[in-house]
Amino acid sequence: MREIIFDTETTGLDNRADRIIEIGGIELFNHFPTGNTIHIFINPGDQKVHPDALAVHGITDEFLKDKKPFAEVAEEILAFFGDAKWIAHNATFDMGFINAEFARIGLPPILPERVLDTLSMARRKHPMGPNSLDALCRRYGIDNSHRTKHGALLDSELLAEVYIEMIGGRQAALGLGMSTQSGQTGRGEMSEEAGVIAAVLQRPRPLAPRFSEAEAEAHQALVAKLGEKGIWAKYDSLN
Repeated sequence: MREIIFDTETTGLDNRADRIIEIGGIELFNHFPTGNTIHIFINPGDQKVHPDALAVHGITDEFLKDKKPFAEVAEEILAFFGDAKWIAHNATFDMGFINAEFARIGLPPILPERVLDTLSMARRKHPMGPNSLDALCRRYGIDNSHRTKHGALLDSELLAEVYIEMIGGRQAALGLGMSTQSGQTGRGEMSEEAGVIAAVLQRPRPLAPRFSEAEAEAHQALVAKLGEKGIWAKYDSLN
């Protein structure tokens, strides 16, 4: 199962006029980062970065002057996401901008069923809050000390760690990842087609019994005294 944890930075808060200026994303497969990422800065055209937005992400109009417009990077974005789930913190905001940008160039929107909002997840899991990304990093012990400004790729990396913790932590993800691999044999081993080979280790010879012959003889004598209805007789019949 592919998922893309992503984030955007924008010129302001109104997706009818403001534009996306940065997008970053992290690919997960069965809830584990694959190392594949996307990170693009985007020229917003005539739309200038609002001073309040600049204070948040620090991306200037001057920096964006030589970047490509959204129309020229849209196919790259769609190719990276493919058929994966789109996952963002406060996804309503990000998807509002994504779909507004797609609409401007005549592309269809990303449907709601393909989107997962980690803010909604956090509010259900931690109804007393707070549930900002920084607050969730503190709750789950994730180091975000290097987050002095918002950045799409950095925020995606932090959110990926938060998301994994919210769905049960790395150990739960490990079990889920193994159980959903294609090619599983059903006996705890994984086939080569699944990309994982589990070596079944066996001892070359069984371990020697931990009890002596005298102890074994004493046990048999005790079982004999208990008679046919004794519970040990039932266990012996199973051997």
